[in-house]
Amino acid sequence: MKQKTMYYCTECGNETAKWAGKCPVCGAWNTIVEQPDLPRAAGKGSRAARSGGPTLRRACPVTEISSDEEIRFPTGMGELDRVLGGGAVKGSLVLVGGAPGIGKSTLMLQICSKLCEFSKVLYVSGEESEHQLKLRAKRLRVESGSLFVISETGLGDLLESVSVEQPDILIVDSIQTLYNEALESPAGSISQVKDCTMALMQLAKGQGITVFVIGHVNKEGSIAGPKVLEHMVDCVLYFEGDQHTSYRILRSAKNRFGATNEIGVFEMRDSGLAEVENPSEMLLSGRPDDAPGTCVTCVMEGARPVLAEIQALVVTSSGGNPRRTSNGFDYNRAAMLLAVLEKRGGLRVSACDAYLNIVGGLWLDEPAADLAAVVALASSYLDRSVPKDMVAIGEVGLTGELRSVNQLSQRISEVRRLGFKTCVIPAHRAEDLGSFPGLRLIPARNIGEAIRAALGQRE
Repeated sequence: MKQKTMYYCTECGNETAKWAGKCPVCGAWNTIVEQPDLPRAAGKGSRAARSGGPTLRRACPVTEISSDEEIRFPTGMGELDRVLGGGAVKGSLVLVGGAPGIGKSTLMLQICSKLCEFSKVLYVSGEESEHQLKLRAKRLRVESGSLFVISETGLGDLLESVSVEQPDILIVDSIQTLYNEALESPAGSISQVKDCTMALMQLAKGQGITVFVIGHVNKEGSIAGPKVLEHMVDCVLYFEGDQHTSYRILRSAKNRFGATNEIGVFEMRDSGLAEVENPSEMLLSGRPDDAPGTCVTCVMEGARPVLAEIQALVVTSSGGNPRRTSNGFDYNRAAMLLAVLEKRGGLRVSACDAYLNIVGGLWLDEPAADLAAVVALASSYLDRSVPKDMVAIGEVGLTGELRSVNQLSQRISEVRRLGFKTCVIPAHRAEDLGSFPGLRLIPARNIGEAIRAALGQRE
């Protein structure tokens, strides 16, 4: 019998019968790859084996379905619970992605210490042996008789272990090492990742087991495998950070049970990951005194206000085409702010190289950081420092005006709590705000007034 070949898009997971240079669904170029489409054999890894019995389920009226809230339980890490929306949900499928060596396995093994107090946990690793898991658990001080570990890569054997152990929580490390024996494609291929994830999803929804799946990311920073993988799971968490620094940021990209803009901050230590409950102090630690080109702003990461430092460097260009570089700040928005600064602020930055950097690995994607970026650029250009106890919050328009931002009162309260004395805000919101003892609010209508207030000098 001739083997049938199917083609998959690595971006959206669309299946097609023939190859094409452009995906007809998502429009991405050069993402169609070939994979053999083999029939599922009955036995290990098959649908019958996954379900563990009859596969027929009867539909029921929606009025008879219980409307109780989802059952949540703490993971033992407040930062992880925050990102998950208040804790893990029973019967959910959570995908944790990140670059190799960033600390994904450490995070998952570390939460087992708390989870094992009230549930049975099965940790399945396809990358480490049982002995290696024991050594890492000992280093992280994770010792519990309710934690079961196994080194396995076969999907059928994994499902048999689940059937025997009957765990409440299953951790799979990682999805790229898991494979279905009924498919001839190698582990980590598109067909294997899709099939194994589907089996784990049926396991979570059918038996109410909470499943955490670890996945590696590719060079573009997204989960390795088809994009449809992220649509199959309930939550997608990204573990970010530079391997050369100790701080890690856990960010939610998808969450069916909570907000998707929350972050959790951790510090990697010799004994494992430690929670950073006040990331603002961490991000501002080591800030230099009286250094031109730096300004602090307050952004909202979910329901949490976070103070971030924006650094700028503006120098005379040695060539005819000035360089523009941004790290942690949108490049196109940075270019727009430079144009506004020259046209409306009177500073000739078009002939200068400009560099923007967000300290601590944060990515600022909201307009509230515009004013601080403009002030930092002007500070570097004029070589005058912004007062260390000053914060700038506001959106900058193309005419140089300052626009209001949401949750301004909450941002200002965080600024005051951390000991700052001055805050530059949009002028038309100043009357709506209450009093903040110990904090001076400076209203500004445009970037010219804001720069004069921050630098004490006319441009």
